Amino acid sequence: MLAKSWPAKYYNKKEMKYLIVGLGNIGVQYRETRHNIGFKILDAFAQASNVIFDDSRYGFTAELPMKNQNIVLLKPSTFMNLSGLAVRYWLKKEKIELENLLVVVDDCSLPFGKLRLKPSGSNAGHNGLENIQNVLGTKNYARLRFGIGDNFVRGGQTNYVLGQWLLNEAALLPEHIDTAIEIIKSFVFEGAAMTMTRFNIKKDF
Repeated sequence: MLAKSWPAKYYNKKEMKYLIVGLGNIGVQYRETRHNIGFKILDAFAQASNVIFDDSRYGFTAELPMKNQNIVLLKPSTFMNLSGLAVRYWLKKEKIELENLLVVVDDCSLPFGKLRLKPSGSNAGHNGLENIQNVLGTKNYARLRFGIGDNFVRGGQTNYVLGQWLLNEAALLPEHIDTAIEIIKSFVFEGAAMTMTRFNIKKDF
């Protein structure tokens, strides 16, 4: 549900289409891993909105009309390292402007549960973001980073991100996922700059 405190002007904003991409790897073995938090957030968003993903080209998609905006959710089926192929295809197919793209991704440089929205930036060594940047030819697209922490020994990053959540982390995930969904909605209705201002001040993410 949209926050009641939002100004009415955001509900009357010109109709636009947005592509929200959650990064992850397909397959049961990856479902509950840290690297798949992008998939997990989009699954929760779709479930809360009563929409179902379709098995489409390069990924699983769901379309979500919200107020007068259209949101396309995408979980690429290309595996993490080729995520850019799916993003480029669906941007073109749905005729979505780059400024209306938001990629949801795990980030081991942030503490567990911390959320940070950025309008652009480097790939920070993330293979999914690197491929998207290479395929699109730009790093100027928004990304929502979900902190997974860095509790791994040197050389152990791959096993860590592909590992499952600790019990205490799993217990707190729903709360953080709800916040991530709130940020996504704010990105759609208020834009990146306003969303960063709102959540930096109120949520300290």
